[in-house]
Amino acid sequence: MKFCDECGSMMHTEGDAWACRSCENEDPRDSRAESAMTTQDGQRDDGAPDVADATQGSTETMREACPADDCEADRARYEMIPKPGGSYEVRLFTCVECGHKWRGS
Repeated sequence: MKFCDECGSMMHTEGDAWACRSCENEDPRDSRAESAMTTQDGQRDDGAPDVADATQGSTETMREACPADDCEADRARYEMIPKPGGSYEVRLFTCVECGHKWRGS
């Protein structure tokens, strides 16, 4: 896989060149460099990423109705988790009665 030096988009092969479909930048293909690229077969699988537990270390609760069909509780523990990319945080709730977990809006 090759990325464009101009805009950072993924480049695609078109004949004897790598072409960027975003900014139309082109680079010549180099068979020696391409043979050194890691194939999907050569990549390792580290497994699924860890899932955050909203109850871990959280003792504070707030009034929030549980969305589970069979639960009428109105209190939940919550935890603020940074959104991947760091643009904002997401609030994760866990019902104090049934343990149901959901993401706040």
